[in-house]
Amino acid sequence: MARMAGTPGTPRVLRAMNDRAALDLLLEHGTLSRTRIGKLTGLSKPTASQLLARLEAAGLVLATGTTAGRPGPNAQLYSVNPAAAHVAGLDVNTERIRAAVADITGRTVGAYRLPTPHHRTGTTVEQVVQALEGAVKAAGLSRADLHRVVIGTPGAFDPSTGRLRYASHLPGWHSPTLLDELAVALPMPLEYDNDVNLAAIAEQRLGAARGHGDFALLWNEEGIGAAFVIGGRLHRGWTGGAGEVGFLPVPGTPLVRNVAKANNGGFQELAGCNAVLRIAAELGLDVPEGSLQDAATELLCRAAEFHEQSGQEEPTGPYADLLARCATGHAVGLASIVAVLDPELIVLAGNVTTAGGEPLRSMIQAELAELAVPRPRLVLGTVALHPVLSGALESALATTRDEVFDTSR
Repeated sequence: MARMAGTPGTPRVLRAMNDRAALDLLLEHGTLSRTRIGKLTGLSKPTASQLLARLEAAGLVLATGTTAGRPGPNAQLYSVNPAAAHVAGLDVNTERIRAAVADITGRTVGAYRLPTPHHRTGTTVEQVVQALEGAVKAAGLSRADLHRVVIGTPGAFDPSTGRLRYASHLPGWHSPTLLDELAVALPMPLEYDNDVNLAAIAEQRLGAARGHGDFALLWNEEGIGAAFVIGGRLHRGWTGGAGEVGFLPVPGTPLVRNVAKANNGGFQELAGCNAVLRIAAELGLDVPEGSLQDAATELLCRAAEFHEQSGQEEPTGPYADLLARCATGHAVGLASIVAVLDPELIVLAGNVTTAGGEPLRSMIQAELAELAVPRPRLVLGTVALHPVLSGALESALATTRDEVFDTSR
């Protein structure tokens, strides 16, 4: 492989670079032959053979079979050894903790869901440990097998104080000693991130934002939030509060003061699940029973189905009005974000907004074009199954692969 600029050209470093390139190719393709690895990396056959022998001896790759059905002798196939490392991710909200374990290839090998009702038993630390233990047990592993754990929560832990901010609605997570207690209970590399940031990581690596280095993700579920990727990196802000746009003052709503105490603000009141229910009631629609999020999701699902089944380019009626007003609410908040960041792409994610499907997306796109000078493309998120948990696993895997795949040490 060509030497990277500024990298010392010692044999050990060059071997490590070639090793990492081969491992990344195996992760991407699943299995490859020695010949194919040589062609993709530009290495000679002898060098590729030495590389694979070295990685196999280190326990990083496995010989997994041979090619068949082709002219000539069968070729040995290689893949990344799934047991080289395991990581865990946790997704926390007010109702449950969802945990999962993945091997180094990214395959989920164990999962567990722990309900956390308001009248719960056990401390926050005990609940985190219980959820993690459930996923580890489902994977047939022990906690000692984990190389790293990433926990996603609403809000963000302030790096200067270690306290959770912007999420007063999450009970049990605001103790000033919580991070120390978790570090004692889980003596392994342990990281924390905002849940919407992790959803953005999932979309960047697995979903609609693949190949995009500058994008914004708007998340609408229990609350409204956003994540910003600039130059390929997440922008978290000085206190971790970048993206807390639910507090954003916007036209059409009363000015909310002391938003941290109220835990809401203009944009949340304009386009969040509570706004969907309010608009539906004003239009005389039957509001489903259940949580605010579930009811708002069901209403927008019905509205999207009505739009698609009507066969009209611009349907009329209360469901059409619901979509139109929700689209305006989304676009008003997005216009402020677009004016500041001018992103290449906006990913609409979270159960509430995505329930509106393509009809709502196209209406938001049209409204935003009238409200903002920059006109980024809007797409629906495609990581439909547990995006926050997927992002936590992807975040843990990225760091773990850098460590485990570094053969220069």
